[in-house]
Amino acid sequence: MLLESALTTFAFALCATARAVPNPVEIFKRAHTAGVVINKCSKPGVLALAYDDGPYQFTSSLVDTLDAAGVKGTFFMTGTLYGCIYNQAAAVKKAFDSGHQIASHTWTHPHMASMGASQIQSEMQKVEQAMVNIFGKKPAYMRPPFLETGGQFLNVMKSMNYAVIADDVDAGDWNNQSPQQSEQKFQQAGASGNGHIPLMHETYQGTVTTLTNWLINWAKTNNLKIVTVAECLDDADGAYQPGNFEGNGQTTC
Repeated sequence: MLLESALTTFAFALCATARAVPNPVEIFKRAHTAGVVINKCSKPGVLALAYDDGPYQFTSSLVDTLDAAGVKGTFFMTGTLYGCIYNQAAAVKKAFDSGHQIASHTWTHPHMASMGASQIQSEMQKVEQAMVNIFGKKPAYMRPPFLETGGQFLNVMKSMNYAVIADDVDAGDWNNQSPQQSEQKFQQAGASGNGHIPLMHETYQGTVTTLTNWLINWAKTNNLKIVTVAECLDDADGAYQPGNFEGNGQTTC
């Protein structure tokens, strides 16, 4: 009787312990992966619309288009590529307040692979400070200009806790591809398998209007949910750096 009771107690303890151990797959899914190049979503059934090179004159209208469709996008923004980010502060904050992900595309859009570690850090920190000044958070996601990741770049991104995003479908808008040509690339890539993270730019009106609306309809037709890049990687809580940050009052570049 005593032995049976002891065994029962032991078995119960094992079960309790087993319930307390997290699923290692879930731990992996929740992990924020820094300093590693990511090309695609980590799960099927999603599409992550990602736009580079803003803020720009189309940012606000692009937010309106995404909001009207009830979907979320990701904006990889620079500090000075098309004018000072503070000149578009209202549009940047509008995108953030609407639930879109705001990520870094560096301060000046340089060739990072040929830069030293301190220069790379400076490029990232200037964007961080601007975003703290505008909407109170530092991004934890970035896309490297020209998709260049050589030299010291990845090591610096790892030390700064940045997820490095590339792409698996290049819309080609930067290379004078029409929206219709871009649409063909998505059709060729298909809707099966893990979701796409495309390379697109919010600085082209055809991308902002024609291509974006087509992609919203294409996703709906193929039962794809349009989400942020962080969400498509099961890292919604890791879109921004942890902690509370204070602005420094800066309003010019």
